[in-house]
Amino acid sequence: MDIAAGNALVETIKPLAAATQRAGSVDGLGGFGALFDPKAAGFKDPILVAATDGVGTKLKLAFETGRFDTLGIDLVAMCVNDLVVQGAEPLFFLDYFATGGLDPEVAAAVVTGIADGCKQAGCALIGGETAEMPGLYASGEFDLAGFSVGAMERGTAFPRADRPIEAGDLVIGLASSGVHSNGYSLVRKIVDRAGCKLTDPAPFNAEQELGAALLTPTRIYVRTCLAVTGLPALKGFAHITGGGLLENIPRALPDGLGATLDGTCWAAPPVFEWLRQAGGVDDMEMARTFNCGIGMIALAGSDGAEDIVNALNAAGEQASVIGEIVPNDDGEITISDIDAAFTGTHVTGSATE
Repeated sequence: MDIAAGNALVETIKPLAAATQRAGSVDGLGGFGALFDPKAAGFKDPILVAATDGVGTKLKLAFETGRFDTLGIDLVAMCVNDLVVQGAEPLFFLDYFATGGLDPEVAAAVVTGIADGCKQAGCALIGGETAEMPGLYASGEFDLAGFSVGAMERGTAFPRADRPIEAGDLVIGLASSGVHSNGYSLVRKIVDRAGCKLTDPAPFNAEQELGAALLTPTRIYVRTCLAVTGLPALKGFAHITGGGLLENIPRALPDGLGATLDGTCWAAPPVFEWLRQAGGVDDMEMARTFNCGIGMIALAGSDGAEDIVNALNAAGEQASVIGEIVPNDDGEITISDIDAAFTGTHVTGSATE
């Protein structure tokens, strides 16, 4: 193990972590454990919420392209977006970087992205672990894991007992930035099948190389979602990750309810139509694998859904009503005209219009 390289990396990381500090942070990097004070962060009776995740096989595209600066944003996003779904404000983040041989320049690029993601989410990077394990990882490769803890005041978690989700509520979709961090095993197979090189212009965006376009980082929804949690019509969220639209929305619904979505109410980024056509992927498999242009769902009562859409859009999201909660014993999600979301045809912008 290259101890000198490891020590040099720690010194590089310290100012990056310091730039993410927030109320509640205690001390700095270098201890055996990291401290955080929820009371100093303004919480009176906090319930803690924890999440952990990784970046998955999106890493392989980074290895092949030599682009590492956005992976850290993905890592943070996959954790903190899960926290805000339950109504929690992310407080702090730790990372685990494991490699066969430490490349300080690559590791610094990854941690720079992590710090960027933490700043976007308003959480502090308070620690982590860099593990060098020769023989376990191929040369030039590494793995990442992230861990985040958030907090909310007792009694404010979603789903809320005082705001039960029911038939007739509306489904609000928040636009994704692209594929985010799920489905990349299929993405890589489609790239191979299409005979594309990652250095080629992207078939769906000639101004970017394909590899760079596919590495577009996951959108972080924390600040905008927290901005609407106090609106009385809001009843919950669903983060659209592995399992796509079809399997993640039911996780936020009580038994006996499903949802109908209208594909004419949003336009997916063009990468999804390319994946669909180049990979010969049928529409329902697309909706079960990818976010299909909707990275986060908000659930709201019909009487206040417009206020939530307006607030989200004012905060910088592209949000619109895309469906409705309906009775369904199996909790199924059905999507009409999903083809329109991929092709961008007949997009109305909001089902409330």
